Amino acid sequence: MFICMGNICRSPLLEGWAAHRCADSPVAFTVDSAGTGGWHAGQPPDPRAVAAARRHGVDIAGQRARQLQHDDFQRFDLLLCADRDNLAAARSLAPGSAHPRIVLALEWCGVKRGGEVPDPYYGQERDFDHVCQLASEAADGLLRRLASGA
Repeated sequence: MFICMGNICRSPLLEGWAAHRCADSPVAFTVDSAGTGGWHAGQPPDPRAVAAARRHGVDIAGQRARQLQHDDFQRFDLLLCADRDNLAAARSLAPGSAHPRIVLALEWCGVKRGGEVPDPYYGQERDFDHVCQLASEAADGLLRRLASGA
């Protein structure tokens, strides 16, 4: 599961890229995303995120935002957070036993140690494209790590 604040920009792009890469991979896994906040629950991703993903061959238009739920900590083996604020928020909601499985997405996927996915919401088209690039790299790293049995 990928986690950001509102589940309309970063986590939908991370989910979309992971699902896109999973379709061509021998490694099978379920992907989803959620926000630590519920302001956008039921809404599609930000149109700029949808457009950026589409420019890169990934379709996220069918996703709908949702808030992180308590049962997500049991349903998912790994909860990958876009940044430290959402990492802290997710851990504050989770039972202690889940804390080791709640990690920074870019770090766990081997993209950048301590790296955070910047929030493009107040940015421009290039900011959404940058998040797409990071999401693509994260998806590749996720598959490599899962294939290695990590």
